[in-house]
Amino acid sequence: MSTVLVVEDSTAQRTMIKDLLKSSGLIVTEATDGVEALEQILKSRPDIVVLDIVMPRMNGYEVCRRLKADPKTQSVPIVMCSSKGEEFDRYWGMKQGADAYIAKPFQPTELIGTVKQLLRG
Repeated sequence: MSTVLVVEDSTAQRTMIKDLLKSSGLIVTEATDGVEALEQILKSRPDIVVLDIVMPRMNGYEVCRRLKADPKTQSVPIVMCSSKGEEFDRYWGMKQGADAYIAKPFQPTELIGTVKQLLRG
């Protein structure tokens, strides 16, 4: 079974995403900001990361850059999931190394489909 790390500072959003992914048969761990996410990823590497952008301590762009620059974590797929939904935000997220970008609010099927597709490779 695949493990997803959900990185989201909003408790309500984090819970909603976690419940959605769990109901589709995935194991879900969580982090509340970018610093906590990096610590967790180094301890137990998830199969995929769902990453918010606007967070305290370290934003999602920086987390993504660091993960993609590290040979130990560069192959972990990253789905950026953010309320920053403009075309430039999507472009910038992909430039940082994200494998997919989903704008909030999103359809549950869009998130689950994207995560499962990236897990299949």
